Amino acid sequence: QVQLVESGGGLVQAGGSLRLSCAASGRTFSNYAVGWFRQAPGKEREFVGVIRSAGWTYYADSVKGRFTISRDNAKNTAYLQMNSLKPEDTAVYYCTANNPYRGNHYSLYDYWGQGTQVTVSS
Repeated sequence: QVQLVESGGGLVQAGGSLRLSCAASGRTFSNYAVGWFRQAPGKEREFVGVIRSAGWTYYADSVKGRFTISRDNAKNTAYLQMNSLKPEDTAVYYCTANNPYRGNHYSLYDYWGQGTQVTVSS
């Protein structure tokens, strides 16, 4: 089992930045791929990006160049740095983990945090 807790969400103006954290406990964090997803009201959960255990990262086209995922295995924590935020980035953001990495669809992930709200005002 892996327990995940997100933090860092909040209200920010368009063009601003936020950094979300995902603190993990349980199994060996460094072996897990950590994904970030988001869900806006009335919409399906959407892939944002993932960092694999070796450090490779993949991003959705909608956030590429603006968002960066990193991890600190010594702290059992992953991060989602969000820059140049837009109102359409408003959603609940979730971190998730899987071992091994199986892909970028939300149904492929076993462990989820509780989510943190990000609201971007125009």
